[in-house]
Amino acid sequence: MLRSAMNHALQFSRKATAVVGFGAAITLAMIALRPASGEPENKDVPPEASTGAHGAAAEQVVDLAPSQLKAVKIEPVGSYSFPVEKEALGSIDYDEDLSVQVFSPYQGHIVSALVNLGDHVEKGQPLYTVASADLDLTQAESSLIQAAATYDVATKAVEANRSSGSQIPPAARKAAKEAVQAEVALKAARDAVRLFGKTDAEIEQIAATRTIDTARVVLSPVSGQVTARNAQPGLFVQQGTSPAPYAVADLSTKWMVANVTEGDSPLFHVGQPIRARVLAFPGRTFEGKISRMGEAVDPNTHRVMVRCDVEDPKNELRPGMLASFVIQTQEPMESVAIPMNGVVRNGDGTMAAWVTTDRRRFSQRIVKTGLQRDGHYQVLEGLQPGEMAVADGAIFLSNMLQAPPGD
Repeated sequence: MLRSAMNHALQFSRKATAVVGFGAAITLAMIALRPASGEPENKDVPPEASTGAHGAAAEQVVDLAPSQLKAVKIEPVGSYSFPVEKEALGSIDYDEDLSVQVFSPYQGHIVSALVNLGDHVEKGQPLYTVASADLDLTQAESSLIQAAATYDVATKAVEANRSSGSQIPPAARKAAKEAVQAEVALKAARDAVRLFGKTDAEIEQIAATRTIDTARVVLSPVSGQVTARNAQPGLFVQQGTSPAPYAVADLSTKWMVANVTEGDSPLFHVGQPIRARVLAFPGRTFEGKISRMGEAVDPNTHRVMVRCDVEDPKNELRPGMLASFVIQTQEPMESVAIPMNGVVRNGDGTMAAWVTTDRRRFSQRIVKTGLQRDGHYQVLEGLQPGEMAVADGAIFLSNMLQAPPGD
């Protein structure tokens, strides 16, 4: 009885060992077949993969019905000339080389202000007069009065000794000689007074009335427009004391002053043509050229001053106006281009165009854009000349891709 029980126990132990060994073998086989990443096998992968044969993203395609083709415009990809330009902001100012503060070279009180603010004056035109006790002027006018009196006496003597005969009396010869000398002295005296700014009319009046006029005339050194007037009768002035009684500027040329970044400064050179725009005249450009580059970089802003001379023959620009400068830094480049309405920005920031071969099926093409000009993008990558692409309606196709009809 005892022997039979021991035989049954031994058989059960052998069967249990076999089962355990079989289970261990199955476990080892599963471990060997598990992916190397150690992640469990994904049983939720859809039957169709989202990538192509080489792992690239699947092409985004939109098919349009004949009635929907009216929403897009298709053109062959062409080229466009893109100027290489830089833009900077600045402001309008007077051309300081043609804007003059007209100080009085004499000390004294203003007698009269002869022109008003905004008047146009010519070079050499009197602006104002100053009553001055300058001895040089007094002496010059005294010499003029004396020369004028001597000339009058000499001419009267010539008339008195005029002879009708063929023989000229000695007294007549002497009178004629003295008259010539008096005329030369009078001319020299007139020129001396004229140096002090007196006009011919004022010189004639001094000579005729035998009266010394101590009012000195201040003339305009340039032709232009009176841009400031501080001169009032009775105002005491002296040389170099601000404010100047008058300021005159030639307004046919203005300055435009901009500050460009330190990194862009090597692209700018004196003589380069520029086009400037101001808010007061939208759509218009003012032509000019760079006349000066700053010699130093501002240590706080790291910018360099650029000054331009801009033509303003109608005096339309006003000092203080904000202006934008477009400066061509290189010769224009011919490049593949596409209208801006043919490009759309995706949610990930990429730029995309749409191309077609049959004018019905449209494929999205990622492109790299560069310069912009007159409603066109420069295309650096992604399109080839001659390809049929959407020139207008890229947004419509992108919307169709995101939410096609029937969803």
